[in-house]
This record gives sequence, structure tokens and C-alpha cells, in this order.
Amino acid sequence: MKASALIVAATLFCTSVWAGPAAWYKWRSPSADIEICAQFSPGDDWVAVKGPFADSGCKKPFKE
Repeated sequence: MKASALIVAATLFCTSVWAGPAAWYKWRSPSADIEICAQFSPGDDWVAVKGPFADSGCKKPFKE
């Protein structure tokens, strides 16, 4: 029982080590003509217009 729990914990740890930060995108609201920088869409009508970026200010290009 303890060995299987250790294997599961080690597997979860290893997969989290490979995960990188999410990219940032400039999103535009067509109804309000507003642009924001976010990692995920702020709503259904928002459209990604620029990106990906590496920072929350949407200034540094994202390098994979």
C-alpha cells in the first residue's frame, strides 16, 4: 500500500517538473473595444489578437 502511494506521488511530482508557465495573450472585447493581457480568455466574446507573450504586460515574446 505504501509503495503504490509512493509511486503515485513520484509520478505526479515528475509531471509537474516538466510543466512550464502558461503563455499570455492580448485579448480584445468586440463589444467594448477594450484590450487586456491575460493567460486565458476572460469571456465568451473575447478574441485573442496578439501573442503569445512571456510576461503579464504582454511585452516579451514567449519562447518555447
